[in-house]
Amino acid sequence: MLTADSRQPDLSTHTLQQQLDRYQRFSRGNGYGFWEWNLESQRVSLVGELWSQLGYSNDDIADLGDAKKMPALIHPDDRRGVRLNLHSQLKFDLPLILECRLRAVSGSYVWTQVRANSVHGDNGRVKLISGIVFDITALKRAEEALLDSQARQERIIAASNDGIWEWEAGAGGIHFSSRCWEHIGYSSDDDAINQGENRFHVWRSLMHADDVRAFDRALARHHKYHEPFDIEYRITTKSGDTRWIRARGKASYDANGAPARMSGTNMDITSLKRAEERVIQAKEAAEEANQAKSEFLSSMSHELRTPLNAILGFAQLFEYDGSLSVEQQQNVQEISKAGQHLLKLIGDVLDLSKVEAGRMSLLLEPVLASRVIKECFALVQPLAEIKGVRIDCVLNDFENTYIQADAVRFKQALLNLISNGVKYNRPGGEVIINLFLRQTSQGHFLRIEVRDSGLGIALHKQAEMFQPFNRLGAECSGIEGSGVGLVITKRLIEMMAGQISFASVENEGSTFLLDMPLVQEWSLPSRETGIIPPPERAQTLSVIGHYRILYIEDNPSNIRLMQQLFVRFKTLTLLVEEESFKGLYQARTTLPDVIILDINLPGLDGFDVLKVLQQDAATRDIPVLGLSANAMPRDIERGLDAGFNEYLTKPVELDRLIAALNKLLN
Repeated sequence: MLTADSRQPDLSTHTLQQQLDRYQRFSRGNGYGFWEWNLESQRVSLVGELWSQLGYSNDDIADLGDAKKMPALIHPDDRRGVRLNLHSQLKFDLPLILECRLRAVSGSYVWTQVRANSVHGDNGRVKLISGIVFDITALKRAEEALLDSQARQERIIAASNDGIWEWEAGAGGIHFSSRCWEHIGYSSDDDAINQGENRFHVWRSLMHADDVRAFDRALARHHKYHEPFDIEYRITTKSGDTRWIRARGKASYDANGAPARMSGTNMDITSLKRAEERVIQAKEAAEEANQAKSEFLSSMSHELRTPLNAILGFAQLFEYDGSLSVEQQQNVQEISKAGQHLLKLIGDVLDLSKVEAGRMSLLLEPVLASRVIKECFALVQPLAEIKGVRIDCVLNDFENTYIQADAVRFKQALLNLISNGVKYNRPGGEVIINLFLRQTSQGHFLRIEVRDSGLGIALHKQAEMFQPFNRLGAECSGIEGSGVGLVITKRLIEMMAGQISFASVENEGSTFLLDMPLVQEWSLPSRETGIIPPPERAQTLSVIGHYRILYIEDNPSNIRLMQQLFVRFKTLTLLVEEESFKGLYQARTTLPDVIILDINLPGLDGFDVLKVLQQDAATRDIPVLGLSANAMPRDIERGLDAGFNEYLTKPVELDRLIAALNKLLN
């Protein structure tokens, strides 16, 4: 235990020197600067490591001892603030705390913080001001970086026009930035939103009632399952209008996993939503227009096919008549030729419509290219002989080469190119097909070159080559055509992942190039694909026994056509009914062997009649053959799905009808 004498400070010279040395070590080793201003002598004492870090020598420090020279050490922009702080300290005896920049010997400035207290004399006036100064440059740079970042964020937010909101647990409601309220026509100090009520409640009351539940559900799932909070909702503005807001946010959680804070943005997406509505309306309008076009084409097809059924049907009947003179046979051929041309026009328009609407379905499979070429040649040969045009093919060892294609559609495209080469050629001209192998970055292709020596295409018209219904001036040539064949060809080839291009010189000819994807390592003996040819003309009825055929049809010309056909077959008896109910009665009472049923019947249509036949135990096993001018792909598909054993379209090919009867009766 210390005695009273032992507690007295040791003020010996040695002890004082030790303390002085200790203080000097402190001042030199901690990077601080110490200063003391004697107001009576106007001398300033500077000690500490900071001054040497600023580059000042002992002589410099001695020179700065004159208080009048000290302001030169302070940055000009900071001198007034330092002076005011010193005045306040002297007047009110408050601790001095300030920040200022001090000049180094190099001329640069260092941010420092100054702290000091005053010592009073016997007269009560300040005698000394002593303090410490230390370098805070790193801190000031961090503050500046933070302020720059904050300013940058504010500029970004201002540029994006987004509002900011933040919620904190226990803080009572949500803080909305002024931009949030500006989105809906309010200012942040508007009386309507400053009635003492929680601002989130005010905001929530303005939200569309149908969207509040979705908002709450999204918020709950974000807090519970940490799902992204991204919700669009409607809100009523100050003027009564409705605007769309997209709110996005993210929560942070406390140690217990409970949401502690959530920050987010509000984006006004009203313009975007209105644009979406316009797009949807335009899409719906386009779909309605497309549907109207499809219905028109379907109706047009039906209305044109019905009279064509009589024209081509009766013309075909004459082919079974061996008593016609040569002139009469030629007349029939002209009738048949004109009818077939009209039928092809209808088919081309429907094909174009299907391709444009994206309803053309393809079955891609390995197709033997040489076989399709030979089939096309067989079909074009009669026309080539009439025109005096030679057709030939140079296979170049690609006899067994397969391409990836839809066999039917590839044949349609190639046949169109070859037939065009013949039609638009000159007497004594030629159409030559060459096959080559072509390799690109997309893979291996079989190039099919269709080259003709015909009229060619003028350079100024070549840009219009693949425009629908544009015949490039050929409409005045007397050569039949629709102007859509090349359009369909190009789109079919592209749908099969192929490419088509051409080159043409007027009065010299044209060359079309088809590049079709190659199927490698495909063995001809192991698999074959191709086109089943249509039945030959003058198909014969190959049934034994006598059969009754019931024909339910309301069109008189179609009835007469069928009656004249069946007169030629003594083993078949044709029963005709022009009304649906009479046809059903006839079917149930006579139990025919086959029923040929039209679709567009008054009263009950063909599908309704078929359903009644299927539900009746007496008639459900009778084969039913649909025969209709409804020839769209969806019509045929619907007919087969409904249960028709066969579905033929008008104008009916009598050979196909006879082939169908052979199948059903046998």
